[in-house]
Amino acid sequence: TEARPSGVLLAQAGRFGGWATYLARGVPVFTYNFLGTDLYRVRARRALRRNETEVVFAFEYDGDGRGKGGTVQIRVGDEVIGEGRVERTQPNVFSADETIDVGEDLGTSVDEAYGEAPRNALRGGTISQITVEIR
Repeated sequence: TEARPSGVLLAQAGRFGGWATYLARGVPVFTYNFLGTDLYRVRARRALRRNETEVVFAFEYDGDGRGKGGTVQIRVGDEVIGEGRVERTQPNVFSADETIDVGEDLGTSVDEAYGEAPRNALRGGTISQITVEIR
């Protein structure tokens, strides 16, 4: 059996508030940590296939004020492979002493499911490009 890619793709902030995208044995996951008290996790229904090289994590904010929730979709091409809710978001900024990291979550981990660095570094795959689009 061939190992599937696992590890952090992109993470911002950490244990006391933040968000991350990662692969768990090839399955894309979006996680949002609200102030270290609530953890929202949206997991795709299946792993990425070998020929699927682009995954989109889309967060649609409910709007109309700060701290609202939103809907998360995980897409590959036109196919939605995961969908779920984040019931509330931090109304202000994330911690100033945490960073945004690509390929590994170097500070405290947003989600204990993928663990601390260097254990959470992406293995079995490569990242050629990450695009963050804010509308």
